[in-house]
Amino acid sequence: MESWFKRTDLNMILGLEELTERKLLNAMDFIEKANQEDIQKNIFKSVRERYLLSNSGVIYDVTNTYLYGKKCSFGKPGHDKEGVKGRPLIQIGLGVTKDEGIPVFHKTFDGNIHDSKTLHDLITTFRRYGLKSGVLVYDRGITSGRNLADINSLDWDTVCGVAINQHIKTFWRPTLRKASSLDIKDRIQLNDSVFYVTKKPYSIDGVKGDLYLCFNPRQQLDLRDYRRSEIVTAQQLKNNGKSIKITLEKFFNKRGQIITTALHKAEEFDGYSCIFSTRKITKSQIVKLYFDKDIVEKAFRSLKDTIKLRPIRHWLHQRVQAHVFICYLAYLLLSLLKLHLKKLDISPEKALSELDSMYKVFLRDTKNNLSLTRIVTLTKKQEKILKAINPALLKLAT
Repeated sequence: MESWFKRTDLNMILGLEELTERKLLNAMDFIEKANQEDIQKNIFKSVRERYLLSNSGVIYDVTNTYLYGKKCSFGKPGHDKEGVKGRPLIQIGLGVTKDEGIPVFHKTFDGNIHDSKTLHDLITTFRRYGLKSGVLVYDRGITSGRNLADINSLDWDTVCGVAINQHIKTFWRPTLRKASSLDIKDRIQLNDSVFYVTKKPYSIDGVKGDLYLCFNPRQQLDLRDYRRSEIVTAQQLKNNGKSIKITLEKFFNKRGQIITTALHKAEEFDGYSCIFSTRKITKSQIVKLYFDKDIVEKAFRSLKDTIKLRPIRHWLHQRVQAHVFICYLAYLLLSLLKLHLKKLDISPEKALSELDSMYKVFLRDTKNNLSLTRIVTLTKKQEKILKAINPALLKLAT
């Protein structure tokens, strides 16, 4: 950090003589002393006004990341979304604007907090942002009757996934044949995926809306082929006296033969997913809203990979929170840079890499108290990037 800092203009812009690790840590402690929620709210208010962001909706999701060490009170054992066991985790809830992908709010939680509980805690924060009515989109792991009721009380609509449990299966069985009949009027295409969508009125804990059953034939074939491949391999292992996965035992009788009824039961809802909406929208709109929400998933990838959110090497509670907050601000800058670069069709990461070769030369004559500053000649691509960000930057650099 110190080496990188010396190559920038930040020391002159900020009036800092020297950057040390101690100063950085003190700055992190300051963030904890300040009210992060107010800072976050004021930043978003400023960004919304400056960039004329739409109020069409917010997409919310949760991820987790791991800590080094065992001493942080935040770090708790939980369901690691990377599939690694034994690491202390923290949960991070993130909301981004539906259309632009600009971060609206975030919050850090203990690693063992359920996804649905994170949204419940954030709804009180959400209320204070003063956003006009829109739609909140989130995954089935976050869905709960309480969240739906609280969001409804804010005069916001919900589009959320619903787990296909026994109750949902019972609800849909009478119309399952129709849902899988591949009627062309029910066909919705999104990018390379095709869905056949059936809709019925439904309510969750008193909140009324519509339940959509979305059938993806290609996904059904893939899931069934994968399961059957595992079962065939397991049967060969059993015949050779070897152990198999516990989850596959239900497909075999005592003689090692495949129980077809168990297989058909497992396959009944392959390729199906369920979406609940309190807003009256078309089948095409519901598919795009729910399945095209990878904007927040891309945000998490940027946080973890580009911005280097993980691994977190702090163990003090306040510094872990400050680390996540700084990464949040870094992603906000990346997402705003992406807005500026939209017409150039270049990613923020590639633009920053392209600008990395820019440098400024300082000449100073201490005897005569004279100084001269020059920026090296820019490439055409660098000029376009600076112009897209702010034409005034290009004037300063040329």
